Amino acid sequence: MPARKLFKFMPLFFYSLVFIMALPAQAGDKALLRLATTTSTENSGLLQHLLPAFERDTGIRVHTIAVGTGKALRMGRDGDVDVVLVHAPAAEQAFVEAGYGIERHDVMYNDFILVGPAADPASVKQSQSASDALARIANNACIFISRGDDSGTNKKELKLWSNAAIKPKGNWYREAGQGMGKVLQMAGELSSYTLTDRGTWLAYRSKSPLQLVYQGDPALFNPYGIIAVNPARFPDINHAGAQALINWITSPPGQRLIGNYTIGGTQSFTPSANSGQFALGREPASQAH
Repeated sequence: MPARKLFKFMPLFFYSLVFIMALPAQAGDKALLRLATTTSTENSGLLQHLLPAFERDTGIRVHTIAVGTGKALRMGRDGDVDVVLVHAPAAEQAFVEAGYGIERHDVMYNDFILVGPAADPASVKQSQSASDALARIANNACIFISRGDDSGTNKKELKLWSNAAIKPKGNWYREAGQGMGKVLQMAGELSSYTLTDRGTWLAYRSKSPLQLVYQGDPALFNPYGIIAVNPARFPDINHAGAQALINWITSPPGQRLIGNYTIGGTQSFTPSANSGQFALGREPASQAH
């Protein structure tokens, strides 16, 4: 090719090269692990606490996609990630039984809580149960912000409404389709109620006008599990990396890091790997918060 024409195409070649270099690593990159997880592990700051230690110990870089549990599991079903860390035991079990995941491993747990305006117009603080708390909100038509995104929190919320024999609808019930941090922000701006995991609440409470209005019902138990995507379905995924993360996060050092993670002096998650009593998300005999 004449030098003049070659020079003409150099800018195109240069920008194409820059674009290719900017693309995320693909599934064949065994030094990169693609983790789909919930917004709660991201919003709480837990991943920023854990993953640098894992990367330092193993040399495996982690690309994190923080979404709702439903979307994280869909990404696993499509082979778009190597491993999932989520919190919806029934959906996790279905994921494994359908052959998309290898095995569910308990990692940790915390709980869900209800937060709302300081005035507490529905008198939720006087509730005797989670069902009673939701009934008070519905009966008083107080605004409730739902995640509405098929996340683990959303799945739990819908289960709680079902337990209370209530079908939430009307102008007071608003589905945001957003992550937990954004929903807490919206609930604060609207002086409304919402359900949140404790870890995200601890990270956001100092900048929120909301208050914790109900906690403690065993129905609010919130277990987290980790599952490697099945390499028999997707041979090019980084199964070795997924197994390395599972082994590390369920090991004594990984579990200690989880247990030692606090926000404002409060423990955010309780490690539960290899305990034998949390299989498939069964709640422990007691929870202290």
